[in-house]
Amino acid sequence: MSSGLFQIHCGYQNYGWGKIGSTSAVARFAAQSDKAVKIDETKPYAELWMGTHPSVPSIKSSTGEKLRDLIKAHPQELLGKEIIEKFGSNEELPFLFKVLSIEKVLSIQAHPDKELGKKLHFVDPKNYPDDNHKPEMAIAVTEFEGFCGFKPLEAINELLEKIPEFKEIIGDEISIEFAKGIKPNAEINSLEDSNNRKLLQKLFGKLMNTSEDIITEKAKSLVKRTHSQPELFGESLAKLIQNLNEQFPNDIGLFCGCLLLNHCKLKAGEAMFLQAKDPHAYISGDIIECMAASDNVVRAGFTPKFKDVKNLVEMLTYSYGGVEKQIMEKLNFPRSHGDGISVLYDPPIAEFAVLQTQFKKTPKGSIRTFDKFKGPSILIVTKGDGFIQIKNDSTKLKANEGFTFFIAPGIEIELTSNDDEEFTTYRAFVEA
Repeated sequence: MSSGLFQIHCGYQNYGWGKIGSTSAVARFAAQSDKAVKIDETKPYAELWMGTHPSVPSIKSSTGEKLRDLIKAHPQELLGKEIIEKFGSNEELPFLFKVLSIEKVLSIQAHPDKELGKKLHFVDPKNYPDDNHKPEMAIAVTEFEGFCGFKPLEAINELLEKIPEFKEIIGDEISIEFAKGIKPNAEINSLEDSNNRKLLQKLFGKLMNTSEDIITEKAKSLVKRTHSQPELFGESLAKLIQNLNEQFPNDIGLFCGCLLLNHCKLKAGEAMFLQAKDPHAYISGDIIECMAASDNVVRAGFTPKFKDVKNLVEMLTYSYGGVEKQIMEKLNFPRSHGDGISVLYDPPIAEFAVLQTQFKKTPKGSIRTFDKFKGPSILIVTKGDGFIQIKNDSTKLKANEGFTFFIAPGIEIELTSNDDEEFTTYRAFVEA
């Protein structure tokens, strides 16, 4: 191949929870990058997929070749020997990079680890199309709301005591056992912590296995109570339940999401990491998302799709605690130099990290240089216009908002701002 830097066009998904038409960053990015894309202002645009996943493959802009096919034809150059050896594929990136534009709540869900992913794919390939795990990271591009992880046990117990509908579903026996048995200050991995998780699993299992008729009845009553006794919930939780009930009336998610999971709010630039087997859901906002290359989802609520209650109840880690545990630290990145600022989001897994680079109204022509990466990467521009080029190469590629690029291992890159406005990029990468 002549160049390890080239623009790619990326496919999108029109899921019902996406933002409508050009209000969606996904739609705007796709249309600005690929002039053949015409936005339908009546349709939701939910996800932009950047990578080699066969469901929505990215293609090289100049030739129309699938990125996966290009990598298969030039694996050493586009993946690198160490990445091939570490992840066992000569055609697939180990990560899947996405933009999500969220108008309505996504399903409450969790993702299997590698062992369970292989098992579920073998038994039920229709509902579990991949044999891989799916840890994922979300970085807020705009203000974002979501659910992430189980609340502290004492907070769950307080709601169980205060909210009659919740306690009626769980029942007196399990409610009393939970209240008396939990040790909120237990050390992680201690016997007390193990018992806490078992009690939480028992409570969650009772909820998830309650009949749909009872859930519907109790949900109607729950929503009425948020209007008649909002003080029982607190203003923000009462409004959250009311808002989500408008999207999914009388859904089990009002209990397993609003009452059991942390309500997380991120400002632009903040990120959270979600381990495999941790429950979560996205409520609203635009985000950059990166995950291991998998599309396996085990759903719990706020969805008309297949819910695998048995596997869900069995598989969760049942870790619990405050929402601050989910927020990621922003790290310095010493392998970039010059104008602008680069911030690293580095989750505790091998498949990916993400680098954010911002030029905040710096003078036109400001340059930031990046040392060689020991693996492949994909970069997307989310704000402003600029240029990208291989260092010391005279060929500059336009890097406008929505433009996406593949970068092979071992290449030094330069980003140049094109005006006095903000210029922001996100770069997902993997190194052995």
